[in-house]
Amino acid sequence: MRRFAPLSVAAPFLSLAFLSLAFLSLPATAAHAAAAPCKPGSGVDLHGRNLTSAALPPVMRCADLTGAKLDGVDLTGKDLTGAVLRKASLKEADLGQAHLDYADLRGADLTEADLGQMQAKRANLRGAVLTDADAVQAEFPHSDLTGAVLTRAVLTQADLTDASLVDADLKDATLGQIKGRKADFTRAKLGEAKLGQAHLEHASLKDADLSEAEFTQAELDGADFHGANVDKASFTQADDVDLTGARGTPVNLPDDAVAPGAAAGDEPAADRTTSWEQDVPANAVRPRGPSPALILVVVSGLGLSLTLILWGVAHRRKERFVAEMAVARHAAEEDVTRFGEEIDALDFEMKINQVSGPTHEWRAALDAYEAAKQALNVAQTPYDLRAAATAVARGRQALHEVRSRLSATGGHR
Repeated sequence: MRRFAPLSVAAPFLSLAFLSLAFLSLPATAAHAAAAPCKPGSGVDLHGRNLTSAALPPVMRCADLTGAKLDGVDLTGKDLTGAVLRKASLKEADLGQAHLDYADLRGADLTEADLGQMQAKRANLRGAVLTDADAVQAEFPHSDLTGAVLTRAVLTQADLTDASLVDADLKDATLGQIKGRKADFTRAKLGEAKLGQAHLEHASLKDADLSEAEFTQAELDGADFHGANVDKASFTQADDVDLTGARGTPVNLPDDAVAPGAAAGDEPAADRTTSWEQDVPANAVRPRGPSPALILVVVSGLGLSLTLILWGVAHRRKERFVAEMAVARHAAEEDVTRFGEEIDALDFEMKINQVSGPTHEWRAALDAYEAAKQALNVAQTPYDLRAAATAVARGRQALHEVRSRLSATGGHR
């Protein structure tokens, strides 16, 4: 027999349940504020400081860096969660694998900055400048990039889930394989942008400039193109393309795509057909059923058609896999190449300064580079390429430790 807890025992659990329901009923802004890690700017005060040649404090979480100058500064892996970087200058800064969740980067200048694998969940980048920034695999879920300038930025495999990019400038940006589900690109400038294999399910592209953009194999289920300029935009092998309400003439539309204006001009099939009773007098002799020979021909034709359809589906799947692998391999090769260049740059700097890095970490970085190259050589599927990305991430962490130790001994800035 099931036993029920006495009221005195169950009361705490009921209280927790009511508290949970009360929290869920709070406005989104209140819940967001409660989730913030700290009061923005409550950490170390570096307001307006020039830190291009100064030693950085060990703890920068929630720091006040408003208007600070950080051009070219190595911030790899730094914890800047909740930091205030409004109008800060971060040109060519290295923010690879840095943590900027909930950070305030309004108006910050990140021109040509390295943002690879940076984490910026719910960050505020309204009006920020990321021209020519390298943000491969960077994470911006639920972040605000309204009015941000990302011209020619590389955002391959970046996470822009539910992010706001209203009025953002993404001309000629590389957005291959991005996660952009429910992202808001309203009025964004995406002319000549590369969005191959982008996941844009239920994204808003209203009134956006998509002229000559590339959506090869993009996932567009539920994406809203009303008012968007899709002139010369390419949709090769894209899925669920519905350009209802869009303007311009797109190219390479799949057979099942809804072209701009197509839905409004279609006439229902019932209105174009005429029944037997309308065309033939009542006393006319009705035709007999089809002959067996005709039935055999029709069945044979249907069988051949089904065979061709199945072959076509298999062929398209193979082509899609080859294309996906080519895009994924290209992105992985670029990441490994950049990592190799980072190793060469640090090696050259140590030789110029006649210093040597810690042997263990340096060897770990070199081993990671070799492991990444080996993973590229044997990879057969996009999933296999994750081994290369993991090796590069491990190697970059080792390089960061080398730089940190050199900085501590005065041999590296």
